[in-house]
Amino acid sequence: MITETRIRAAAPAAAPATPAAPRRQGLQLLALALGFVMAVLDTTIMNVAGPSLRSGLDLSLSGLTWVVSGYILVFASLLLLAGSLASRYGARKIYLTGLALFSVASLICATAPTAGLLVAGRLLQGAGAALFMPSSLTLLLAAFPGARERARVLGLWSAIVSTAAGLGPALGGVLVDAFGWRSIFLINLPFGILGLILARRVVTDLPGRPGSLGAGGHALGLLALAGLSYGLIQGPERGWADITVLGSFLVALAGAAGFAARERRAEERILPSGLIANSGFRAAGLIGFLFNFGAYGALFVLGLFFQQARGASPLEAGLEMLPTQLVWPLGNIIYTRYGRRLGNRAILAVSLGLAAVGMLVLALTVSPDMPYWVLAIVLGVLNTGIGVASPAMTGALMDSAGAEHANIASASLNANRQIGSLVGIAVMSALVAGIDGWYAGIAVIFAVAAAAYAGGGLAAWRGLRTRQQGDRVPA
Repeated sequence: MITETRIRAAAPAAAPATPAAPRRQGLQLLALALGFVMAVLDTTIMNVAGPSLRSGLDLSLSGLTWVVSGYILVFASLLLLAGSLASRYGARKIYLTGLALFSVASLICATAPTAGLLVAGRLLQGAGAALFMPSSLTLLLAAFPGARERARVLGLWSAIVSTAAGLGPALGGVLVDAFGWRSIFLINLPFGILGLILARRVVTDLPGRPGSLGAGGHALGLLALAGLSYGLIQGPERGWADITVLGSFLVALAGAAGFAARERRAEERILPSGLIANSGFRAAGLIGFLFNFGAYGALFVLGLFFQQARGASPLEAGLEMLPTQLVWPLGNIIYTRYGRRLGNRAILAVSLGLAAVGMLVLALTVSPDMPYWVLAIVLGVLNTGIGVASPAMTGALMDSAGAEHANIASASLNANRQIGSLVGIAVMSALVAGIDGWYAGIAVIFAVAAAAYAGGGLAAWRGLRTRQQGDRVPA
């Protein structure tokens, strides 16, 4: 097993202090954030590119949902397998493989002549993102093992990623308006190339360890998610009583039941029994699901709302979403200052509670007469809470898992988050399609997001200890 001692010894942070060490650590942080930057940009840029994609490739709403959700489906389905691969073959090798695959897939998307090839490229992007996501977090925490240092670096890392997420809609609007929808995929290439160069030069690998990959269990998990995704996306278009929709839900149930049965019988489980028994790990997983369900489900609809209900162009919609999302990094920085002092439990409960209140206010007050500045202020305040919650959630998970299970715990959290995005986007799309009038629909979307955030805050308060291991602040 990979012990904490071995991880500390392998990390560059453990080397003797030299004048070059801070510079090297900064490059490590940048190298390990670039993969996330690409993945997040690809998600948030899509929120303003949707109408252009629909007209450019003659996509239906369900077709557009597949372009977005197909990526998330593969991403979520392969994350646990990617965590196992990183543990077996080394996190750095898997991280580099994921970056390379994501970059190639982005080029396929940018040159796709048909909707089918675009969806195929998005599926490959999801596979690449699944490979580099858990590995990047494992490598980051190995390079910065101290509790106080970890809180600072998690906040800075989240701030880099959140800045990309906040700039995504505006950047997408500029790119789509000036160069067309294909440019939103080409923008990934310089990030991917830079990430590959930096990671090869400054990121130190962690030793792998032999073990079963549990391919059968991963296949059952993929089957469950594929069935769930098809049913949720095609339900509004085909009807919920359609035989293929009902059949897809049965496939999802069978896959989930098979996965659970396999985990009970297997000698070497995909999710170690020690993790499953850990209340902090379970709580962090639930928080991750609810967090992404509310955040990315609402964000997907919000980009369409600004354009189709308020008459904004892609560029205008991107600029209107910009101030509401650029507060995410502010929330991340707040966490770097107060995270270890207050503890992840209190921070998550308060920040997600604030986000829930903000969404509820919008659900009760949104109307055609609401000025943009009011909408922007409320979204800005609640998104600050989201920015605080993101690194706190990661910190709570990694504190619960410890160094031994870092790869699989990171993969599990990201899988839960991406499943939350997948289900959130599908559910929000179904609600919008089934409700007459954009303002009635967006009010329901805000209310559902408020419930998700409130549930996440409650899970943090009840499921996390006041202080996780490693949370102690030196006197």
